[in-house]
Amino acid sequence: MNHCHECGHRLTLRPFPEEGDVPYCTPCAAFRFPVFSTAVSTAILNPAMDRVLLIRQTNRDDFILLAGYVKKGEDAENTLVREVREEVGLNVTAFEYMRSRYFARTNTLMLNFVCVADSEDVSRLNYEISKAVWFPLHEATRQIKDGSLAKAFLLAIVARLGDNEQRLRPAASILN
Repeated sequence: MNHCHECGHRLTLRPFPEEGDVPYCTPCAAFRFPVFSTAVSTAILNPAMDRVLLIRQTNRDDFILLAGYVKKGEDAENTLVREVREEVGLNVTAFEYMRSRYFARTNTLMLNFVCVADSEDVSRLNYEISKAVWFPLHEATRQIKDGSLAKAFLLAIVARLGDNEQRLRPAASILN
C-alpha cells in the first residue's frame, strides 16, 4: 500500500509500538494498516460425508474447492451458506471452520471451512461453474490442482475427517 485510502496522499513508514514500521499518512495524521479482501473456501461433503464436491470454474482447467468473497456487512458463516447455494444450488446442513491462509496473488485472506450439503444434486450450477463432480475423499486429493491452496486445505480436511468421526456443527446453530 503506497497511498492513503482516505485522501490519496503518499504514505511513509513510521515506527508503531510493537508493530515495527507501519504506513503513515501525514495529512490524515493516521497509521494505515494493510487492506485486503476476505473470502471463504469450502470442501463440500455429501450427506454421507464420504465424497467431496470439486468444481471447475468457467474457462479454467483445474478442479478446485468452491470459494467466494465475503460481502460488506456479512460474516464468514453466512458467506459460506450463500456461496454454496448460489454457485452449486446446494443447502448447507452443517459446517466447521478449519483454518485460514493468506493468498498473495489476489491479496485475500482465505477462511477455510468443511461443510455438508443436503444432497448430491448439482443440476443448478451458476454461470461461474462449468463442471462439478463428486469424488471419494482420497480420489479428490488426486484430482485437485497440485500446489494450490485448495489442495492444502483439502488434505487438511481429509486428515481431520479420518482422525475424528464426530459430526460437524449444524448450520442452524450458528446462522440467523
